[in-house]
Amino acid sequence: MADVATAVDYLHHGYSIPIVHCDLKPNNILLDDDMVVHVADFGIAKLLGGGDSITQTMTLATIGIIHNAEYGLEGMVSTRGDVYSFRILVMETFTRRKPTDEMFDGEMNIKQWIANLLVLPDAKIDEVVDANLLGIGTEQEDDDHVRKRDCISAIIRLALTCCAESPEERISMKEVVATLNKIKTKFLKDAAA
Repeated sequence: MADVATAVDYLHHGYSIPIVHCDLKPNNILLDDDMVVHVADFGIAKLLGGGDSITQTMTLATIGIIHNAEYGLEGMVSTRGDVYSFRILVMETFTRRKPTDEMFDGEMNIKQWIANLLVLPDAKIDEVVDANLLGIGTEQEDDDHVRKRDCISAIIRLALTCCAESPEERISMKEVVATLNKIKTKFLKDAAA
């Protein structure tokens, strides 16, 4: 996820004209033979020129990964839309559930499902995250399991901060990259201890 965030941050801030991917989803994240991440499919990407921080378009992104009020109804495109899509990418990757999963109907969506489970007093990330990531099923909870759980919990909580309803209230990809790097550093430091 840190590599994806770094790539998207580069699109947003690495050149004088910001590029908005507009379709950030697991199918558009590729891994090469060396497990290096590549962000792909720029078919509906938009350039924000002339100092604009937002533009309007008729191009629609994939349903489920976009913020409906921005792209779907108003056709508004900004770098903060990619931040919103990044949180779906993280949630889908770590929970192994698609935003279009049949369990998400009516008012319930993947964000609400995760947020509802994590706000409970006895909340456990194990109830949200794909069991394969944590090695759930072993009888004892060793230090490695605790480190993994804490790391993934921090990443999921970061994803929740990426989805404020208002684009102005969302963090930027620069902030996402910085937070992911802090999480990674803490995980590696705890593993070495």
